[in-house]
Amino acid sequence: MSEIRLRDVTRKFDHQSRFERTVATRGLPGDQVDRAFADRVVAQQYAEGAGRSAHGGPIMALDRVNLTIPNGQTFTVVGPSGCGKSTLLRVVAGLDTGYTGQVFYDDQDMANVPPKDRFIGMVFQNYALYPHFESEGNLAFFFRVRKTPDEEAKERIRATSEMMGIGFKELLQRKPGVLSGGQQQRVAIARAIVRNPRLFLFDEPLSNLDAKLRTQTRVEIKRLLRRFQITAIYVTHSQVEAISLGDQIAVMRAGRVEQVAQYRTLHDRPANAFVAGFLGRPGMNLLSGGTVEGGSLRLAEMAVPLPDTVRSAVHAGQAVTLGVRPEAVHLASDEGRDPEGIFLRGHVEVVEPDYATRTQIVYARTGSLTYAARAPLEWSSVLNVGDTVSVEFQRDQLRFFDTESEQRIG
Repeated sequence: MSEIRLRDVTRKFDHQSRFERTVATRGLPGDQVDRAFADRVVAQQYAEGAGRSAHGGPIMALDRVNLTIPNGQTFTVVGPSGCGKSTLLRVVAGLDTGYTGQVFYDDQDMANVPPKDRFIGMVFQNYALYPHFESEGNLAFFFRVRKTPDEEAKERIRATSEMMGIGFKELLQRKPGVLSGGQQQRVAIARAIVRNPRLFLFDEPLSNLDAKLRTQTRVEIKRLLRRFQITAIYVTHSQVEAISLGDQIAVMRAGRVEQVAQYRTLHDRPANAFVAGFLGRPGMNLLSGGTVEGGSLRLAEMAVPLPDTVRSAVHAGQAVTLGVRPEAVHLASDEGRDPEGIFLRGHVEVVEPDYATRTQIVYARTGSLTYAARAPLEWSSVLNVGDTVSVEFQRDQLRFFDTESEQRIG
């Protein structure tokens, strides 16, 4: 097990075309051509995603990333496509060496340590199993390369099979081509475990599985991570996976880490408007167009009183975005209204039932403002698209963001 630290890690990709890249790599050894081609592919991904740079300059896949992953913790990384999640994983693994900054395993700078000597176990989205080997051969390949005695290799495979649970031994004599997606991913996870790694790296390992298998495999991964207490970095698009597996969650955007915290902190105290809107199902309502007047925020037909911590940090005329979670937006009746409450009248545009939580998400519009609210599922018989509703914002759940910088105020 190791503590992983990244210090000012930056990774840039250029915009060379495929033709230019081919010409530039002509005459290079095969492994260098492969690396150059991979760089081009990754650069194209960032050019199409959130990592796009202005004016055609270098793409900042990672931009001065500073992180510490404590020993034995599972660290999940989320963010939109092209934000740098997989590049971060490749840098930590040593598969991408074209970065500046430092990567430490404990107190050891890994700059000159090749991937094979880092004792990592990596699980990929596409399983990456050797198709001509049976599952047992996939697990044993690590030991063959290192010329480990057969007795030791067989014992490690046996122990790993027991750890993987019921039904795994039956998979050992089958080749990947006859295994289901979930079974292939179990073998891939076992191949990472059998190496007795210092560090687990997961690159969206459940993306290719159906919903039922994702749930089953996620539970299995969590059980194994809790059992081994090995430091792990888990990259995913799924907030459910991030919340279920992560001791801490890092939210990335355009190569930068926006915030690192436990999910409850990210949910309740987001550092900026991006984190607030990215996390949650749906994300926080972000209502822009408001300005500070006196001790209030003027927004549409509302005058929202500013808390003392916010009032002392803003100035008259400042553009402020109001944030409120859908759970803190309630459909209210006109009878018995709190005179100090914050109310809007809106028109229902979309209604989405959520049977798992016995609620429904109601999307409403007031002028140019659109927002989501949660209502009891039982209201579905009396709530229809086009209805006019009265909406109350829970005052103690309001968040305020500077519109220009997106940073949370107060």
